[in-house]
Amino acid sequence: MHIFFWILYLLQDSLLVFTWVGPSLEKMSDGRLILVSFEAAFIMLLPKLVITYFILYVSLRKIADETVSLFYCILEIFLVLAVSLAFYRALSSYYVNPVIYGGALKPGGFFDIRRILMAIMDIGFVTGMAVAIKLVRIQLAAKEKEKELVRERMGAELKFLRNQTNPHFLMNTLNNIYALARKKSDDTPELVMKLSELLRFMLYESNEPFITLTDEIKVLTDYLELEKMRYNERLTVTFHKETDSEHYMIAPLLLLPFVENAFKHGVSETRFNSFIAIDMQVKEGILVFRIRNSREASGGPVKVNSIGLTNVRRQLELIYKEYKLEASSDEHAFNVFLSLNLNKYASI
Repeated sequence: MHIFFWILYLLQDSLLVFTWVGPSLEKMSDGRLILVSFEAAFIMLLPKLVITYFILYVSLRKIADETVSLFYCILEIFLVLAVSLAFYRALSSYYVNPVIYGGALKPGGFFDIRRILMAIMDIGFVTGMAVAIKLVRIQLAAKEKEKELVRERMGAELKFLRNQTNPHFLMNTLNNIYALARKKSDDTPELVMKLSELLRFMLYESNEPFITLTDEIKVLTDYLELEKMRYNERLTVTFHKETDSEHYMIAPLLLLPFVENAFKHGVSETRFNSFIAIDMQVKEGILVFRIRNSREASGGPVKVNSIGLTNVRRQLELIYKEYKLEASSDEHAFNVFLSLNLNKYASI
Protein backbone atom coordinates (compact mmCIF):
# COMPACT_ATOMS: atom_id res chain seq x y z
CA MET A 1 0.00 0.00 0.00
CA HIS A 2 2.85 2.39 0.77
CA ILE A 3 4.58 1.67 -2.53
CA PHE A 4 1.32 2.12 -4.42
CA PHE A 5 0.67 5.44 -2.65
CA TRP A 6 4.11 6.85 -3.42
CA ILE A 7 4.03 5.72 -7.04
CA LEU A 8 0.72 7.49 -7.56
CA TYR A 9 2.00 10.62 -5.88
CA LEU A 10 5.25 10.52 -7.87
CA LEU A 11 3.34 10.32 -11.15
CA GLN A 12 1.10 13.20 -10.09
CA ASP A 13 4.07 15.30 -8.97
CA SER A 14 5.95 14.54 -12.22
CA LEU A 15 2.93 15.82 -14.17
CA LEU A 16 2.93 19.04 -12.14
CA VAL A 17 6.64 19.56 -12.74
CA PHE A 18 6.15 18.89 -16.45
CA THR A 19 3.33 21.48 -16.54
CA TRP A 20 5.03 24.18 -14.46
CA VAL A 21 8.67 23.87 -15.49
CA GLY A 22 8.11 22.75 -19.09
CA PRO A 23 7.75 26.26 -20.53
CA SER A 24 11.14 27.21 -19.03
CA LEU A 25 12.80 24.17 -20.66
CA GLU A 26 11.41 24.75 -24.14
CA LYS A 27 14.64 23.62 -25.82
CA MET A 28 14.12 20.07 -24.55
CA SER A 29 12.09 17.49 -26.45
CA ASP A 30 8.92 16.20 -24.87
CA GLY A 31 10.50 12.82 -24.20
CA ARG A 32 13.50 14.39 -22.47
CA LEU A 33 11.24 16.75 -20.54
CA ILE A 34 9.21 13.82 -19.18
CA LEU A 35 12.37 12.11 -17.92
CA VAL A 36 13.65 15.34 -16.37
CA SER A 37 10.29 15.96 -14.65
CA PHE A 38 10.24 12.45 -13.21
CA GLU A 39 13.85 12.74 -11.99
CA ALA A 40 13.18 16.08 -10.32
CA ALA A 41 10.03 14.80 -8.65
CA PHE A 42 11.85 11.69 -7.46
CA ILE A 43 14.73 13.69 -5.92
CA MET A 44 12.35 16.12 -4.19
CA LEU A 45 10.50 13.14 -2.72
CA LEU A 46 13.28 12.50 -0.19
CA PRO A 47 12.52 15.35 2.30
CA LYS A 48 8.81 14.53 2.04
CA LEU A 49 9.51 10.94 3.07
CA VAL A 50 11.43 12.15 6.13
CA ILE A 51 8.64 14.26 7.63
CA THR A 52 5.84 11.90 6.52
CA TYR A 53 7.27 8.75 8.11
CA PHE A 54 8.38 10.60 11.22
CA ILE A 55 4.79 11.66 11.85
CA LEU A 56 3.32 8.27 10.89
CA TYR A 57 5.62 6.04 12.93
CA VAL A 58 6.98 8.29 15.69
CA SER A 59 4.62 11.15 16.48
CA LEU A 60 1.31 9.31 16.05
CA ARG A 61 2.51 6.37 18.16
CA LYS A 62 3.66 8.69 20.95
CA ILE A 63 0.33 10.51 20.88
CA ALA A 64 -1.59 7.20 20.91
CA ASP A 65 0.53 5.70 23.71
CA GLU A 66 0.53 8.98 25.64
CA THR A 67 4.19 8.42 26.47
CA VAL A 68 4.96 12.14 26.13
CA SER A 69 2.91 15.31 26.23
CA LEU A 70 1.08 16.59 23.16
CA PHE A 71 3.09 19.82 23.31
CA TYR A 72 6.36 17.88 23.11
CA CYS A 73 5.09 15.86 20.11
CA ILE A 74 4.07 19.04 18.26
CA LEU A 75 7.46 20.59 19.03
CA GLU A 76 9.18 17.50 17.60
CA ILE A 77 7.08 17.69 14.44
CA PHE A 78 8.03 21.35 13.89
CA LEU A 79 11.72 20.56 14.39
CA VAL A 80 11.61 17.69 11.88
CA LEU A 81 9.61 19.89 9.51
CA ALA A 82 12.32 22.54 9.73
CA VAL A 83 14.97 19.91 8.89
CA SER A 84 12.87 18.66 5.98
CA LEU A 85 12.41 22.21 4.65
CA ALA A 86 16.15 22.82 4.82
CA PHE A 87 16.76 19.51 3.03
CA TYR A 88 14.13 20.46 0.43
CA ARG A 89 15.65 23.87 -0.24
CA ALA A 90 19.16 22.41 -0.42
CA LEU A 91 18.13 19.84 -3.02
CA SER A 92 16.24 22.45 -5.03
CA SER A 93 18.96 25.10 -4.96
CA TYR A 94 22.09 22.96 -5.28
CA TYR A 95 21.01 19.96 -7.33
CA VAL A 96 17.65 20.08 -9.11
CA ASN A 97 17.96 23.51 -10.69
CA PRO A 98 21.67 23.55 -11.58
CA VAL A 99 22.09 19.84 -12.45
CA ILE A 100 18.72 18.49 -13.64
CA TYR A 101 17.31 21.69 -15.14
CA GLY A 102 20.74 22.94 -16.25
CA GLY A 103 20.21 26.27 -14.51
CA ALA A 104 17.20 27.07 -16.69
CA LEU A 105 15.21 28.43 -13.75
CA LYS A 106 15.97 31.79 -12.19
CA PRO A 107 17.92 31.10 -8.99
CA GLY A 108 16.53 32.42 -5.74
CA GLY A 109 17.89 32.87 -2.23
CA PHE A 110 18.06 29.85 0.03
CA PHE A 111 15.75 31.54 2.56
CA ASP A 112 13.52 33.24 0.03
CA ILE A 113 10.14 33.47 1.76
CA ARG A 114 8.11 32.67 -1.39
CA ARG A 115 10.12 29.55 -2.10
CA ILE A 116 9.90 28.44 1.53
CA LEU A 117 6.11 28.86 1.45
CA MET A 118 5.95 26.83 -1.76
CA ALA A 119 8.09 24.15 -0.10
CA ILE A 120 5.76 24.07 2.92
CA MET A 121 2.73 23.63 0.64
CA ASP A 122 4.48 20.96 -1.42
CA ILE A 123 5.57 18.98 1.64
CA GLY A 124 2.37 19.65 3.57
CA PHE A 125 0.12 18.34 0.77
CA VAL A 126 1.56 14.84 0.57
CA THR A 127 2.28 14.58 4.30
CA GLY A 128 -1.23 15.68 5.20
CA MET A 129 -2.71 13.23 2.71
CA ALA A 130 -0.63 10.33 4.06
CA VAL A 131 -1.46 11.17 7.69
CA ALA A 132 -5.17 11.49 6.84
CA ILE A 133 -5.16 8.04 5.24
CA LYS A 134 -3.32 6.62 8.24
CA LEU A 135 -5.81 8.14 10.69
CA VAL A 136 -8.75 6.80 8.69
CA ARG A 137 -7.19 3.32 8.70
CA ILE A 138 -6.56 3.54 12.47
CA GLN A 139 -10.18 4.57 13.05
CA LEU A 140 -11.51 1.78 10.84
CA ALA A 141 -9.26 -0.76 12.58
CA ALA A 142 -10.45 0.48 15.99
CA LYS A 143 -14.09 0.15 14.93
CA GLU A 144 -13.46 -3.36 13.59
CA LYS A 145 -11.71 -4.32 16.83
CA GLU A 146 -14.65 -2.92 18.80
CA LYS A 147 -17.05 -4.93 16.66
CA GLU A 148 -14.96 -8.05 17.22
CA LEU A 149 -15.04 -7.51 20.99
CA VAL A 150 -18.81 -7.05 20.85
CA ARG A 151 -19.13 -10.21 18.75
CA GLU A 152 -17.01 -12.14 21.26
CA ARG A 153 -19.09 -10.81 24.16
CA MET A 154 -22.34 -11.67 22.39
CA GLY A 155 -20.98 -15.12 21.52
CA ALA A 156 -20.07 -15.72 25.15
CA GLU A 157 -23.50 -14.54 26.27
CA LEU A 158 -25.22 -16.76 23.71
CA LYS A 159 -23.15 -19.74 24.84
CA PHE A 160 -24.10 -19.00 28.44
CA LEU A 161 -27.81 -18.81 27.52
CA ARG A 162 -27.64 -22.16 25.71
CA ASN A 163 -25.72 -23.77 28.56
CA GLN A 164 -28.38 -22.42 30.91
CA THR A 165 -31.07 -24.18 28.88
CA ASN A 166 -29.44 -27.60 29.32
CA PRO A 167 -29.47 -27.85 33.14
CA HIS A 168 -32.93 -26.25 33.19
CA PHE A 169 -34.18 -28.99 30.86
CA LEU A 170 -32.29 -31.68 32.75
CA MET A 171 -33.80 -30.60 36.07
CA ASN A 172 -37.34 -30.81 34.70
CA THR A 173 -36.73 -34.21 33.14
CA LEU A 174 -35.13 -35.68 36.25
CA ASN A 175 -38.18 -34.58 38.18
CA ASN A 176 -40.28 -36.61 35.74
CA ILE A 177 -38.06 -39.67 36.19
CA TYR A 178 -38.22 -39.25 39.97
CA ALA A 179 -42.02 -39.14 39.86
CA LEU A 180 -42.21 -42.32 37.76
CA ALA A 181 -39.60 -44.08 39.88
CA ARG A 182 -41.62 -43.41 43.02
CA LYS A 183 -44.60 -45.01 41.30
CA LYS A 184 -42.35 -47.91 40.29
CA SER A 185 -43.58 -47.38 36.74
CA ASP A 186 -42.51 -49.77 33.99
CA ASP A 187 -41.94 -46.72 31.78
CA THR A 188 -38.96 -45.54 33.85
CA PRO A 189 -36.26 -47.40 31.80
CA GLU A 190 -37.71 -46.12 28.52
CA LEU A 191 -37.84 -42.61 29.96
CA VAL A 192 -34.17 -42.82 30.94
CA MET A 193 -33.30 -44.02 27.42
CA LYS A 194 -35.15 -41.09 25.81
CA LEU A 195 -33.44 -38.70 28.17
CA SER A 196 -30.09 -40.20 27.19
CA GLU A 197 -30.85 -39.58 23.52
CA LEU A 198 -31.83 -35.98 24.19
CA LEU A 199 -28.72 -35.35 26.26
CA ARG A 200 -26.57 -36.86 23.50
CA PHE A 201 -28.10 -34.34 21.12
CA MET A 202 -27.43 -31.49 23.53
CA LEU A 203 -23.83 -32.52 24.01
CA TYR A 204 -22.86 -32.97 20.37
CA GLU A 205 -25.39 -31.19 18.17
CA SER A 206 -26.50 -28.12 20.10
CA ASN A 207 -22.98 -26.66 20.11
CA GLU A 208 -23.39 -25.81 16.43
CA PRO A 209 -24.54 -22.25 15.63
CA PHE A 210 -27.51 -23.63 13.67
CA ILE A 211 -29.21 -26.97 13.14
CA THR A 212 -31.84 -28.07 10.65
CA LEU A 213 -35.44 -27.35 11.52
CA THR A 214 -36.05 -31.10 11.15
CA ASP A 215 -33.64 -31.78 14.03
CA GLU A 216 -35.30 -29.13 16.18
CA ILE A 217 -38.72 -30.67 15.52
CA LYS A 218 -37.35 -34.12 16.46
CA VAL A 219 -36.12 -32.75 19.78
CA LEU A 220 -39.56 -31.31 20.51
CA THR A 221 -41.25 -34.56 19.52
CA ASP A 222 -38.94 -36.66 21.71
CA TYR A 223 -39.46 -34.33 24.64
CA LEU A 224 -43.24 -34.50 24.25
CA GLU A 225 -43.10 -38.30 24.16
CA LEU A 226 -40.97 -38.26 27.27
CA GLU A 227 -43.41 -36.04 29.14
CA LYS A 228 -46.49 -37.97 28.02
CA MET A 229 -45.14 -41.07 29.77
CA ARG A 230 -45.47 -39.19 33.03
CA TYR A 231 -48.99 -37.82 32.61
CA ASN A 232 -50.59 -40.69 30.62
CA GLU A 233 -54.29 -40.14 29.85
CA ARG A 234 -54.49 -36.97 31.98
CA LEU A 235 -52.66 -35.08 29.23
CA THR A 236 -53.72 -34.41 25.65
CA VAL A 237 -50.96 -33.23 23.31
CA THR A 238 -51.37 -32.12 19.72
CA PHE A 239 -48.45 -31.08 17.55
CA HIS A 240 -49.31 -29.84 14.08
CA LYS A 241 -46.35 -29.23 11.74
CA GLU A 242 -46.42 -27.76 8.26
CA THR A 243 -43.29 -26.63 6.39
CA ASP A 244 -42.54 -25.98 2.73
CA SER A 245 -38.91 -27.17 3.05
CA GLU A 246 -36.78 -29.41 5.27
CA HIS A 247 -33.61 -27.40 4.73
CA TYR A 248 -34.30 -24.38 6.93
CA MET A 249 -31.75 -23.75 9.68
CA ILE A 250 -32.56 -22.57 13.19
CA ALA A 251 -30.65 -21.87 16.39
CA PRO A 252 -30.53 -25.12 18.41
CA LEU A 253 -32.98 -25.64 21.26
CA LEU A 254 -34.67 -22.31 20.55
CA LEU A 255 -38.21 -23.72 20.73
CA LEU A 256 -37.72 -26.25 23.52
CA PRO A 257 -38.06 -23.74 26.41
CA PHE A 258 -41.60 -22.90 25.22
CA VAL A 259 -42.60 -26.55 25.56
CA GLU A 260 -40.83 -26.89 28.90
CA ASN A 261 -42.60 -23.79 30.13
CA ALA A 262 -45.95 -25.25 29.10
CA PHE A 263 -45.34 -28.34 31.25
CA LYS A 264 -43.71 -26.63 34.22
CA HIS A 265 -46.10 -23.71 34.69
CA GLY A 266 -49.18 -25.24 33.10
CA VAL A 267 -49.69 -28.97 33.02
CA SER A 268 -47.82 -29.77 36.23
CA GLU A 269 -49.95 -27.24 38.12
CA THR A 270 -53.25 -28.52 36.67
CA ARG A 271 -55.13 -31.03 38.80
CA PHE A 272 -57.50 -32.35 36.16
CA ASN A 273 -57.31 -33.08 32.44
CA SER A 274 -54.69 -30.94 30.75
CA PHE A 275 -53.80 -30.10 27.21
CA ILE A 276 -50.95 -28.70 25.16
CA ALA A 277 -51.60 -27.61 21.58
CA ILE A 278 -48.64 -26.76 19.37
CA ASP A 279 -48.91 -25.40 15.86
CA MET A 280 -45.86 -24.76 13.69
CA GLN A 281 -45.92 -23.41 10.15
CA VAL A 282 -42.96 -22.45 7.98
CA LYS A 283 -43.48 -20.78 4.64
CA GLU A 284 -40.86 -18.93 2.59
CA GLY A 285 -38.53 -18.76 5.57
CA ILE A 286 -41.09 -17.33 8.00
CA LEU A 287 -41.66 -19.56 11.02
CA VAL A 288 -44.89 -19.13 12.97
CA PHE A 289 -44.93 -21.07 16.24
CA ARG A 290 -47.95 -21.14 18.55
CA ILE A 291 -48.28 -23.06 21.79
CA ARG A 292 -51.26 -23.09 24.10
CA ASN A 293 -51.44 -24.98 27.38
CA SER A 294 -54.06 -25.38 30.07
CA ARG A 295 -53.86 -23.67 33.44
CA GLU A 296 -55.96 -23.63 36.57
CA ALA A 297 -58.56 -20.87 36.65
CA SER A 298 -57.49 -20.00 40.19
CA GLY A 299 -53.83 -20.64 39.57
CA GLY A 300 -52.81 -17.06 40.24
CA PRO A 301 -50.74 -14.84 37.97
CA VAL A 302 -48.76 -16.51 35.20
CA LYS A 303 -44.99 -16.06 35.09
CA VAL A 304 -44.80 -14.37 31.72
CA ASN A 305 -41.08 -13.65 32.22
CA SER A 306 -39.93 -17.08 33.38
CA ILE A 307 -36.31 -18.18 32.97
CA GLY A 308 -37.12 -20.08 29.79
CA LEU A 309 -38.98 -17.24 28.06
CA THR A 310 -36.45 -14.61 29.15
CA ASN A 311 -33.66 -16.83 27.88
CA VAL A 312 -35.31 -17.31 24.47
CA ARG A 313 -36.12 -13.62 24.13
CA ARG A 314 -32.47 -12.71 24.64
CA GLN A 315 -31.31 -15.37 22.16
CA LEU A 316 -33.68 -13.94 19.58
CA GLU A 317 -32.23 -10.47 20.14
CA LEU A 318 -28.70 -11.78 19.62
CA ILE A 319 -29.31 -14.05 16.62
CA TYR A 320 -32.22 -12.82 14.54
CA LYS A 321 -33.08 -9.51 12.93
CA GLU A 322 -36.82 -10.00 12.44
CA TYR A 323 -38.91 -11.67 15.12
CA LYS A 324 -42.01 -11.17 17.24
CA LEU A 325 -42.58 -12.90 20.57
CA GLU A 326 -45.79 -12.50 22.56
CA ALA A 327 -47.02 -14.25 25.69
CA SER A 328 -50.52 -13.92 27.08
CA SER A 329 -52.98 -15.78 29.27
CA ASP A 330 -56.67 -16.06 29.87
CA GLU A 331 -58.71 -17.81 32.56
CA HIS A 332 -58.04 -21.33 31.32
CA ALA A 333 -54.90 -21.22 29.14
CA PHE A 334 -51.50 -19.69 28.57
CA ASN A 335 -50.50 -18.72 25.03
CA VAL A 336 -47.16 -18.05 23.34
CA PHE A 337 -46.84 -16.72 19.81
CA LEU A 338 -43.53 -16.54 17.91
CA SER A 339 -43.00 -15.22 14.41
CA LEU A 340 -39.45 -15.53 13.13
CA ASN A 341 -37.67 -14.84 9.84
CA LEU A 342 -35.20 -17.72 9.59
CA ASN A 343 -33.30 -16.05 6.74
CA LYS A 344 -32.37 -12.77 8.40
CA TYR A 345 -29.74 -12.81 11.11
CA ALA A 346 -28.71 -10.02 13.41
CA SER A 347 -25.44 -8.32 12.60
CA ILE A 348 -23.10 -5.84 14.25
